[in-house]
Amino acid sequence: MSVVTRRSFLAGLSVALGGLAAPGRPVRSQQQPQAGQGEVGTLRDPAAAGPPKAPATARDNEPFIQSVEHRIRCTCGCNLDVYTCRTTDFTCSTSPRMHREVLALQDQGKNADEIVAAFVTQYGEQVLMAPKPEGFNLAGYLVPGTLLLMGGAVLTVLLRRRMRVAAAERVSVPADSTPVATPEEMARLNRELADSERE
Repeated sequence: MSVVTRRSFLAGLSVALGGLAAPGRPVRSQQQPQAGQGEVGTLRDPAAAGPPKAPATARDNEPFIQSVEHRIRCTCGCNLDVYTCRTTDFTCSTSPRMHREVLALQDQGKNADEIVAAFVTQYGEQVLMAPKPEGFNLAGYLVPGTLLLMGGAVLTVLLRRRMRVAAAERVSVPADSTPVATPEEMARLNRELADSERE
């Protein structure tokens, strides 16, 4: 996949617009081919891109290596962990180098915590995907949970208060009271009952 620069895009655009303006005249791009690209508009020679990357081995995807690399942030600026960066961004040259460092530290017999500590020593604490749960960093672990619990408690209190107010406002009819009909209503009811019996 060739990289399209602003210059090559504008040159292609001017060629296309020039072709529309003067359809009878052939228009040629003035951009010179870069080294390893051949003629403009042709495919790039893969051999000119540099040496091929080493093929992946079973060791590259061991669960131990994955667990360590998920704890370490790639320093290329993508904010991904090393494993995710090296397996998804094939243009990154930083994550493969950090992966080789992890493998070298494992070859020295270091465990996961020692490997991560070596990266912290080399790059600082910003290389960690999650801060260490100590000192001021504890706030990052405790504050969100505390705020969530406090919000839940406030919401519970408000809902209970609202339910009490709604219950107090609800109009209820006493169970022992019976509706009383006026004498006119009783007379009309008796007439309608008598009429229905005659039918």
